[in-house]
Amino acid sequence: MWLPTRLYERIPQSWFLFGLLFIAYGLYLGLDFAISLVYIAIGIVAIACGVGVALIRMKHRRERSERNSNTTEPK
Repeated sequence: MWLPTRLYERIPQSWFLFGLLFIAYGLYLGLDFAISLVYIAIGIVAIACGVGVALIRMKHRRERSERNSNTTEPK
């Protein structure tokens, strides 16, 4: 399944935003409720996933651009 580029590029940011919203809602409920800890944990995992995907993409694109620049140089 192919996603449109605009949507595909924004997936890490949306994971990060959802994570922040989950953490904010968990803190809004207060730490007295057990469910708030679940919301905070889900938020931390979502933020980690968003950052992880963004870093993996950045590393892959950097390696690909280095490979392309090395192959296009005149010898």
